[in-house]
Amino acid sequence: MLAGPTAVGKGTVSAYVRDHFPQVWLSVSATTRTPRPGEVDGVQYVFLSQDEFDDMVRRGEFLEHAVVHGQASYGTPREPVERARAEGLLPLLEIDLQGARQVREAMPDAHLVFLAPPDMDELVRRLVGRGTEDEAERTRRLRTAETEMAAIEEFDSVIVNDDVRRAAEELVHLMQTDAH
Repeated sequence: MLAGPTAVGKGTVSAYVRDHFPQVWLSVSATTRTPRPGEVDGVQYVFLSQDEFDDMVRRGEFLEHAVVHGQASYGTPREPVERARAEGLLPLLEIDLQGARQVREAMPDAHLVFLAPPDMDELVRRLVGRGTEDEAERTRRLRTAETEMAAIEEFDSVIVNDDVRRAAEELVHLMQTDAH
């Protein structure tokens, strides 16, 4: 399970893993947020209405779920993760801090990896550089990032995302070591 603060590059590292390590199965989270430019339903996320999301919560279909940044709901559908594990694949979940805590409860054997920025200045630069959030949203996300960084000790491993390829390789190495 990969977690870390907003704009640290979880999506970039996960995409690199997906493209270069076929033994890793990348979970696709569900969300109620609006797609960003270029995002495709079912690829980056499964985009749901709030009613659809709430129905899945009521049916117990999420491994973890949360409201993130006080706005959109996100969750990891349970069944595909369980199926991937049964098939001997290495499932990778890209989740937030709340989700990581729920996964720890639901799957105590899960290895939780925290993806950290080289420093907070770099995190701010990445968030601003994305250009996908307005000023109010950036401020909200930076506040959340400070809280997320403070939880680093809750994780089994920490990877600093100073180089995407190196971070991805380290993540896969940890996943393979943990699986054996």
